[in-house]
Amino acid sequence: MKIVSLLASGTELVVALGLGESLVGRSHECDHPAWVKRLPAVSRPTFDVAGASADIDARVRERLRAGAPLYEIDEALLASLGPDAIVTQSHCEVCAVTPGDLAHATSPKLERRQVVALETGTIDGILAGFEAVAGVLGAADRGRALVAEIRARLAALAETTRPLPHPTVACLEWIDPLFAMGNWGPELVAIAGGTSAFGAAGAHSTTLPYQTLCAANPDIIVVAPCGFGLERTLAEMPTLAARSGWAELAAVRAGRVYVADGNLYFNRSGPLLFDTPEILAEILHPGVFPPAREGTVWRRWI
Repeated sequence: MKIVSLLASGTELVVALGLGESLVGRSHECDHPAWVKRLPAVSRPTFDVAGASADIDARVRERLRAGAPLYEIDEALLASLGPDAIVTQSHCEVCAVTPGDLAHATSPKLERRQVVALETGTIDGILAGFEAVAGVLGAADRGRALVAEIRARLAALAETTRPLPHPTVACLEWIDPLFAMGNWGPELVAIAGGTSAFGAAGAHSTTLPYQTLCAANPDIIVVAPCGFGLERTLAEMPTLAARSGWAELAAVRAGRVYVADGNLYFNRSGPLLFDTPEILAEILHPGVFPPAREGTVWRRWI
């Protein structure tokens, strides 16, 4: 079977299922494991993804208002790869290629391909999606085993954190404007032993007025912008820290503001997402969990 994955979490899933050798193409965002970057990229963004978060947000909103697609498919390249299955998603039109983007493809060869989409925003839904994709790819047993392993890890962590104090946590997935992390974010925080200050499990992430953040005054702030790695987030933190009243927030005064790799660990609904509760547990409960990923995946903002 030849597989093209049009989203990073799908690529991670295909590899986790032991089907990496079947991948023949990827999206422009697929970067884990690192070797997948050698595969041809069959998509590209239609807007400039460089610059500050405010600039990126403005470009995205402009294209959405115009009804213009955010991503383009190299139809000729995709057809030449001859995939038997294409993995995509239908949860967020901003994050990655959707079946709607594929609908612009006119080649009869593409119309016969099997398209499977990851489409949910809760932990249970993500894991059900893993099994569904595995079934389409002929790896149902491996899919069930992967999901069972993930559920066991989550249950063990939740059991450890349940008796611990649960601080209030604001997870932010964009800096300018602020976005509170929704979808699976509140569930991850709960498993890690915290109480999410914003967002509801399964609900889309939404803009967060800065005044609302100040009014909530959470114990801990974790900044993990969608698509941003650790260094890029660190570079943008002065924009947030310059806001009026920032220095008076409880999390800031306590030195409990953290930046994290949102690109790999917080915003993708792939297998790496299930490392994130362990990452958050290190941040929330340093006296219980050693900082194994500090400096590489997360860092305290000073």
